[in-house]
Amino acid sequence: MTERLEDIEEITENYFKAGRILSQVRSEAKDRIKVGASLLEVAEFVENRTLELGADGCAFPCNISRNDEAAHATPLLGDDDVFAEDVVKLDLGVHVGGYIADSALTVDLSGNYADLLKASEDALYAAIDTVANGVNTGDIGAVIEDTINSHGFKPVGNLTGHGLGQYLPHVPPSIPNRKGMGGAILQTGDVIAIEPFATDGVGKVVDGTLTEIFQLVDVKPVRLPAARKLLKELKPYSTLPFAKRWLKAEKLDFALMQLLKSGIVHSYPVLKEVSGGMVSQAEHTVIVTDDGCDVTTK
Repeated sequence: MTERLEDIEEITENYFKAGRILSQVRSEAKDRIKVGASLLEVAEFVENRTLELGADGCAFPCNISRNDEAAHATPLLGDDDVFAEDVVKLDLGVHVGGYIADSALTVDLSGNYADLLKASEDALYAAIDTVANGVNTGDIGAVIEDTINSHGFKPVGNLTGHGLGQYLPHVPPSIPNRKGMGGAILQTGDVIAIEPFATDGVGKVVDGTLTEIFQLVDVKPVRLPAARKLLKELKPYSTLPFAKRWLKAEKLDFALMQLLKSGIVHSYPVLKEVSGGMVSQAEHTVIVTDDGCDVTTK
């Protein structure tokens, strides 16, 4: 029993260490999001700074999603895009020993969407206040929707928060962003990422045309040499998502397509609000306690 308690303490400390690192990187990166600044430079700063501060790695590529993009946007290799007067979602993941911190914030470079940002932020903190052992995740979704609606916006209903596992950035339970989604009962020790998305659109996202983030989901024999070489390069990422711009393999597009067709790799297309509405996001990672939760990424 003593060893088990020591293991739990070490795991918990890893979650909090990841959260402390993420909090510092998030703060430093936010200051770099300015009109005319390079998206690629911000993403590379996030990913390099995460390692400099003592994390074992990024839990997923730095997401920089703008305007009607809700999630899964990350710069391309050699990307020359710069920030305009955008609504910018910065979503970061850090891991220590595979134990993940996941957090996001929104920066309004246009100066026109303060109310939209406040809607997702207020919904996040209202949700955090709802979390405790024995709470149904559906109740959290209801609080999120009511809070966002009270600001005159809609939640993005087909995006959810999620549980976090070792080397697994998405595990049950799902944390809905709207009501009517009866869910799991939270238990003490559960680690979850709560991420309300608010929009002035219709509240639904669809896959865009660009995909730059992928995840290794299965390992099995492949016939083509280029695909075999790429698979070898991907193994160190384990089950954590990776960016296409991180890869060095020859014939990369061809090899990646073969792994996708074989079900070895899963893709994460950029998600866009179907009506073109602006989207804001706020996110923290929390550990459920008997009477509330501890925020690891504050």
